[in-house]
Amino acid sequence: MDVRLISDDGVEDRLVGELPALLARQDGLVWVDIPGCDKDAARVLSEVFAFHPLAIKDCVERNRVPKTHAYLDHLFVVLHTPERGERGHVHYIEIDQFIGRNYLVTVHGPVNPSVDPQVALRETRAVLARIRAGRLRPRSGFELSHAIVSALMRNQEEYVETVTSDVWRLEQRVTGGSVGEPEEFLNELFRARHGLLAVRTMAALSAAIYGGMSNLTRISPGGQRLVIDIAGQFERIRSVADGEREYLQGVIEFYQTTLTIKAALIGQAQNEEVKHLTEASYAQNEEIKKISGWAAIFFAPTLVGTVYGMNFEHMPELHWIIGYPLALMVMALTSGALYMMFKRRGWL
Repeated sequence: MDVRLISDDGVEDRLVGELPALLARQDGLVWVDIPGCDKDAARVLSEVFAFHPLAIKDCVERNRVPKTHAYLDHLFVVLHTPERGERGHVHYIEIDQFIGRNYLVTVHGPVNPSVDPQVALRETRAVLARIRAGRLRPRSGFELSHAIVSALMRNQEEYVETVTSDVWRLEQRVTGGSVGEPEEFLNELFRARHGLLAVRTMAALSAAIYGGMSNLTRISPGGQRLVIDIAGQFERIRSVADGEREYLQGVIEFYQTTLTIKAALIGQAQNEEVKHLTEASYAQNEEIKKISGWAAIFFAPTLVGTVYGMNFEHMPELHWIIGYPLALMVMALTSGALYMMFKRRGWL
């Protein structure tokens, strides 16, 4: 952990063993920055600062939502800032704060192994650089906390700006008709929506807890003004994220409408194709009926002629005088009957 004393002369690095003496001083501001709350850090928080065990537990474990707890001589606050991961995943980077009259303890919560550990330190390092450069000289824990939270909110705003640029690019692809694979494009749309929703949730919950903190009477008037300012800034970020999310929703609805229209047109074209195939099949069936009818008509004389053409010895018809005319008459009557039957059924 890093122990620093901030005074009119600037910022000085101190040792952990000096903490009791530094906290007893009436001049200067003590800032303890803990990159990760291990056993040694938890012991310092418990023995030197006498923080509540549940608050220390919150520093050791990951917290899913922002929170605040008011104690007699300090406030405990948990906040998050977004970090972009792979395929639109949003990592919640946690920072915990113990805000006292003459000290501030910042604890960086556990981070996902896929996130660079240095990402969790960007707000505190940015504020430290301002202090070392003389551009910032906080006098109280609330002033130092305000500077750190302001850096956190700038990162939230930058994240919204990054997602907004993605939204504009996606809109241009929709209006330009170059979306590519629909499934992948829909995934891109909803990944952008997820990012905006994540920041919106962070800002809304943070605005709510700082709004509640502004009503605490144990906070000095100067601290209350800073708390109200932070609550307003979080509310503004929430509003911006909401606006961009609604804009993106319009892009999503426009694209879904485009897909619906395209699907309807494709379905209509398929119906026309099916209609043509059905008509062709019907015409083919009619032709087959005609062919089958004429084949049956001509089959009857062929059958009679085939039987008479066998020339067996015991065929009495061969010796009839009327055998030949009778065979022709049978052929004609059979063919005529078949013709009338097929004609009545509409096959011919």
